[in-house]
Order: sequence, then structure tokens, then C-alpha cells
Amino acid sequence: MTRAVYPGTFDPPTLGHLDIVRRAAGVFDALVVGVGNNPEKRPVLSMRERLNLVRSETRDIPNVEVRSFAGLAIDFACAEKASVLLRGVRTVSDFEYETQMAGANRASSGIETVFMTPSTEFEFVSGRFVKELVAMGGDVSRLVTPSVADKLKRKLRGKRARR
Repeated sequence: MTRAVYPGTFDPPTLGHLDIVRRAAGVFDALVVGVGNNPEKRPVLSMRERLNLVRSETRDIPNVEVRSFAGLAIDFACAEKASVLLRGVRTVSDFEYETQMAGANRASSGIETVFMTPSTEFEFVSGRFVKELVAMGGDVSRLVTPSVADKLKRKLRGKRARR
């Protein structure tokens, strides 16, 4: 049985993330989506909100589990007894960074990294881009699900009103 871990901040979970989850679920026997706690990224959505959104959007995929983690993604993958660390790559700069991490992770744990690119319509989508669009009143309906868009609008409107 091939068990993979797909770690990320998922702030917010985008259609690009969900595209990779759905496609990876067809490749691996089990897929654990690890929602990471990285305080340096200063997420807009709380851990609970991100977990709930990812769980809600993946609940119809039987071999997908969603869990939170803190610390290194490779440590989480080891704790989950995964044989594969799944990483999404959109750009050449993503790939350069991720290949360095893949080598370090393989050397320290023996876990292989598999890269997946998002479908063409999601190649440019990033959480940061989505948050900036929402904050400026832009339309994100083709980038995130309606529940994610609603949650972001409520969170970011509140922040703008307090300024």
C-alpha cells in the first residue's frame, strides 16, 4: 500500500490544491493532507478553519485523510508512516526549491518526493494571490470554492474595517 502525505499551509485551500488532492487520490492508496502550522507565514485563516475547509472540500474522496501538524513536513510524513511526500509545483522557482528539499528529505528519512503540477487552469493560483484579490474586492470564484471565498471575505473584510 502506498501512503502519501501532501503537506502545506492551505491558507486558503485553492482549487489548485484540490485539483492535486483529487488527482493524487487516484494515484496513491492513501493520501494524508497535512495542514501545517507555520507561524512565519502568518495565516489569515486559523488552523481550525483551514482544517474544516480542507475536510469539507475532500469529504467525498474515500482514501483522503486531513490532519494538522507542526514542525517539519518530513517529520510529519515519517509519523504518518508515508513512503511518499507529495509536493505541488507551479513554477521553475518552486521546482528548484523543492528538488533541494527532496534531496535533503530523502537523505534524512529515505522518503521519496513526488512532484505534481496543477492542471493548466490553476498553474498561476497561489494562496497569497487569492488573499490579495479578496482584500481588494476581486472575484475569486474561479480560484477557490464558494465556502472558501465566503470565509476569506468575512475574515478580510473584518481586517479592512479595523484599519
